[in-house]
Amino acid sequence: MKSPEPNSVPRTKLWVLIGWPAFLAACLLQGLVFAVVDPAEVHWPGQQSQPTRQAVYTVAFFLFWLIAMACSSLVLWLARGGEKVNDKLAG
Repeated sequence: MKSPEPNSVPRTKLWVLIGWPAFLAACLLQGLVFAVVDPAEVHWPGQQSQPTRQAVYTVAFFLFWLIAMACSSLVLWLARGGEKVNDKLAG
């Protein structure tokens, strides 16, 4: 199977290749983390008022999604063919 070259794939498809697997990974990670951790019982240092559960769930989901998008982007970047890398280095 030929790996997708980031320069030959349309931007929309590239965002789908990065965003969709990252979204699924964030959903899975959200379920796993919050099956064990209750945000209402976590005490945040230096804060008088605690954030609501929904706020913690939302912020955590988007952080998980950003981290998974970074991982997906790194996979696509590392999947580039040797010809592309060598052509860019040669000038």
